[in-house]
Amino acid sequence: MRTDFTPEQLADPATAVAEAVIRKCVHCGFCTATCPTYVLLGDELDSPRGRIYLIQNMLEQEAEPTPQVVKHIDRCLSCLSCMTTCPSGVNYMHLVDHARAYIERRYRRPLAERMIRGLLAAVLPYPRRFRLALGLARLARPLAPLFRRSSRTRPLAAMLDLAPRSRPMQMPPQAPDAPEHPAGVVAVLEGCAEPVLRPQIRAATLRLLARLGYRTVSAPGEGCCGALVHHMGKEAAALEAARRNVDAWWRVIQQDGLDAILITASGCGTTVKDYGFLLRNDPAYAERAAHISVLARDISEFLAPLDLPTAGISGVTVAYHAACSLQHGQKLPDLPRKLLTAAGFQVLTPAEAHLCCGSAGTYNILQPELAGRLGGRKAANLDRLAADVVATGNIGCAVQIGMRSARPVVHIVQLVDWATGGPRPDELAELSTGEG
Repeated sequence: MRTDFTPEQLADPATAVAEAVIRKCVHCGFCTATCPTYVLLGDELDSPRGRIYLIQNMLEQEAEPTPQVVKHIDRCLSCLSCMTTCPSGVNYMHLVDHARAYIERRYRRPLAERMIRGLLAAVLPYPRRFRLALGLARLARPLAPLFRRSSRTRPLAAMLDLAPRSRPMQMPPQAPDAPEHPAGVVAVLEGCAEPVLRPQIRAATLRLLARLGYRTVSAPGEGCCGALVHHMGKEAAALEAARRNVDAWWRVIQQDGLDAILITASGCGTTVKDYGFLLRNDPAYAERAAHISVLARDISEFLAPLDLPTAGISGVTVAYHAACSLQHGQKLPDLPRKLLTAAGFQVLTPAEAHLCCGSAGTYNILQPELAGRLGGRKAANLDRLAADVVATGNIGCAVQIGMRSARPVVHIVQLVDWATGGPRPDELAELSTGEG
């Protein structure tokens, strides 16, 4: 695409990156076939190339964002399916993230929107606050029908719908004892939402790593990866989270050394792998952040090349849901499927595997209608496979699909842990299998 940015505008590093991304787009339209919102709505402005046009116009004119532009940018899931499809290599992720930050700085949202987005940013990245909020949500659930009556309060109803009906279990955070001479030293990102909603994922990860001979070390000071606030355009909060985590992991690197930073929530993995880009203009952090990004690995990416022992589980069929952040964001579409197959499971792939389930961080709260349509479509495609269990690599997907699927939904690592000698996931307690 031709652009008309001035030299003064291009002196800003963020604008220069945006301009380079826009110039790569040739408006071929391949992205429209795989964009979930375009598939649902059929509106060109709800396609990647339509949003690119809106963003270009807004940035070139340094215009105040209009409600119409904000609406179409807000509808983007950041699923990045367009990046997988694009033949021109357009880095849509960096462009839409910049547009969101621009909107956050220059657009004054209605009061209800500001309050809800502020609430999400103040609660979700903090496990203790999030755990407390889930307790309050169970008490407030009867108010959901009232909140659903107005578009302004509908996100509050979505929050209440997403909250688990019972209190999630809590598990000890420490790792099992590792061998005296470990195969390597790794850190496992604890994150924010996952340890509250599904602590059994981390427990399975630590058991599996210890069984494979790895020593897991903690990183005091580590917290939310920053993805949740980053995708809401809260750039300063996202950079603060990235710097905090880089500091925490760098202290561990200096003390113990690290072979890898393992991540079980693929949405977080996409962000941590991008720390080098996020902090590229920070002289105090750029080099360290780039190193951290190199060390970051999705848990399936780390496990795939290892020689895994098997416990002889047979006859279990798994419907594999490839999280967008893993197949499009991290370009790892097949590793989890191969990992589960190697562990002895029969793995099935649903129709429209490239389409987002509608979770997308806070999307299923802020855009509940579209998210609900995508979630129902995804669950229906998975249920048609008639598998014993649905497996995914992202906590948001597990919650989104779990609300709508007739099958239990577990994390990939829970199945691999079970297949290599760990306990059967609680979600599969009633499943009849061949073991031993």
